[in-house]
Amino acid sequence: MTEKLDIDHLRQWIGRSTEATDIVTAQLVMGLRATLFQEVGEPRKGDAAPFTVHWCLAQPVFPMSMLGPDGHPTRGGFLPPVPLPRRMWAGGEIEFLQPLQVGDESTRTSRIADVQVKTGSTGTLCFVSVEHSISSPRGVAIRERQDIVYREMTSSAPAGAKAPPPPPKAQHRETHVSDPVLLFRYSALTFNGHRIHYDRDYVTKVEGYPGLIFHGPLQAALIIELAAKLHGGEAPKKFTYRGLQPLFEGTEFSVNANETTDGMELWTANAEGQPTMKGTAVW
Repeated sequence: MTEKLDIDHLRQWIGRSTEATDIVTAQLVMGLRATLFQEVGEPRKGDAAPFTVHWCLAQPVFPMSMLGPDGHPTRGGFLPPVPLPRRMWAGGEIEFLQPLQVGDESTRTSRIADVQVKTGSTGTLCFVSVEHSISSPRGVAIRERQDIVYREMTSSAPAGAKAPPPPPKAQHRETHVSDPVLLFRYSALTFNGHRIHYDRDYVTKVEGYPGLIFHGPLQAALIIELAAKLHGGEAPKKFTYRGLQPLFEGTEFSVNANETTDGMELWTANAEGQPTMKGTAVW
């Protein structure tokens, strides 16, 4: 049984901050390029890294004895100890000010901005918003807000689920396969021990999903890279994204874009063409 959720206690984490430093290495850039379906090349000092390389930098490291049953660190510490078993990225917003480069020493300053409890079709939801500022020797490179959602454990779809609408049409579209090796590589690059991305027994028998789950940040990274490619290699000044439903292993998925008067509407979609994450990019 899930422990009672004390929102007043959890909101005491608002304002807590932490800082971490790491170096953008050529090896990391090569690995991330390969995972984002880009030409690997031979990156050298001063070359621009993929736009979301900061998600691979200075990730928290805990001993095995401090990990929970889902592969995440046990609750508490910088993030509030939300007593709900499922956790995922719900969405966020990124401002790209300048690219990180191979050889940069990058510092990330993080702050808990908000903690809220809501009720959805799957039960109680707790949203934790974290603000990040990522800097390089040239100054602030990225400002970001990440929204993390914690959920109850449910084993069935909500009652009365409606048939999905027709898939949206895209002006630009790329297709790939959500291979388990792709998910493993991204987990390794981001030092993400969450079992839902690589442990099929855990994700199907404990959390009740039909298969391994595609990382939200990886979907967002692919969306951002497509947006930049369609805009002369320039990252959007602001990118806002939101997860809609899980994307699972072993199927074809697509990365899509439509141009708008203000920028682009982008989304990833499953094999049926239904959006799994949506994003808006503006320059």
